[in-house]
Amino acid sequence: PLLFPPLLFPPLLFPPPPFPPPRQPPGELKPFNGMQQAVINNMNASLTVPVFRIAYSITTDALDGLYKQVKPKGVTMTALLAKAVAITLAKHPIVNASYAPTGIQYSSAVNIAVAVAMPDGGLITPVLPQADRTDLYSLSRQWQDLVARARAKQLKPDEYSTGTFTLSNLGMFGVDAFDAILPPGQGSILAIGGSKPQLVAQADGSFAVRRQMTVNITSDHRIIYGADAAAFLKDLADLIENRVQSLTL
Repeated sequence: PLLFPPLLFPPLLFPPPPFPPPRQPPGELKPFNGMQQAVINNMNASLTVPVFRIAYSITTDALDGLYKQVKPKGVTMTALLAKAVAITLAKHPIVNASYAPTGIQYSSAVNIAVAVAMPDGGLITPVLPQADRTDLYSLSRQWQDLVARARAKQLKPDEYSTGTFTLSNLGMFGVDAFDAILPPGQGSILAIGGSKPQLVAQADGSFAVRRQMTVNITSDHRIIYGADAAAFLKDLADLIENRVQSLTL
């Protein structure tokens, strides 16, 4: 999804301006544009795939702390999450694989696609190629360039059609958790909810407030099994909770 910064409204001293007129007159049919029709076709195709879903809670205090450190250097949260997912996928190639009629198609690279909503409808998935091998700062610059050109409809086909694993992040909208629909040609997609304070039980029986986010993975059950996806999520959580500084190396 597009990352809209929060708006800060000053006190209203005058009546607010009227709402802008709707783009389409009420009651009229607005035809799908090309991108919307492509999304429809892909979503219909995904209904033929048997999938399963697993949710996992990840404590994000360390991730949030790292983000505060690197944000002034131009690093986005999207780049941090993409890097963490890519490094973990490199250790779990089956989750980065896809179904083929005669077997499992293992990917030669970890290419992270990230769902981005388009202002005029539909969505597109710009791809961060070889995200596991790209340093965090280069990854952020690539992402910012991809988003800018996606909004301007200037992406080349291989910049949005070569993903091996997709991220869909609605956390910035305050969403707790959601399920994402598997894109055609991929084995998994990860839906990321917002990070919020939670009361968490500690190993010694005490309680503490920790920031946590819920991630939901949707996987193609023809090639990926529950244990595969669960092991991936466990290692992703370990990286984000205990080794997040390694993302800057």
